[in-house]
Amino acid sequence: MEKRKNITVNKKAFHDYEIIEKHEAGIVLVGTEVKSLRQGKVSLKESYVEIRLQEAFLINSNISQYSNASYNNHEPRRKRKLLLNKREIKKLERKVKIKGVSIIPLRMYFNKKGFVKLEIGIAKGKRLYEKKQVIKERDIKREMDRELKNYR
Repeated sequence: MEKRKNITVNKKAFHDYEIIEKHEAGIVLVGTEVKSLRQGKVSLKESYVEIRLQEAFLINSNISQYSNASYNNHEPRRKRKLLLNKREIKKLERKVKIKGVSIIPLRMYFNKKGFVKLEIGIAKGKRLYEKKQVIKERDIKREMDRELKNYR
């Protein structure tokens, strides 16, 4: 099993979307961004992946500025290129053409070699009643587990 050190997890994505498929992508960063990531100053909440001209970009993710950097700090909400091969990009592009399907970041982590990786998911939005149904099922399961624990 590959050892991963999570930097951040997009919990809102798992709540708002049904994840159909997951992919791993590298990400192009500058030095101060990596230092901010090591401090855990990143948010993926409102971000998404967009494909333009056979390249994938992470849009609207927020990596806070590094506090100890001088004049050459990075822009917190800039577009960041994702490192995927052309076959993966074409596959993602075909899937996104379906109505209601989008590509969203799920988690960012350091792999065992120390590189920053982004797990992206092909996702379909949940409706309000689907979200309520999932919450209801989770509560029922939790209640059943509690009852079973009392009988052991």
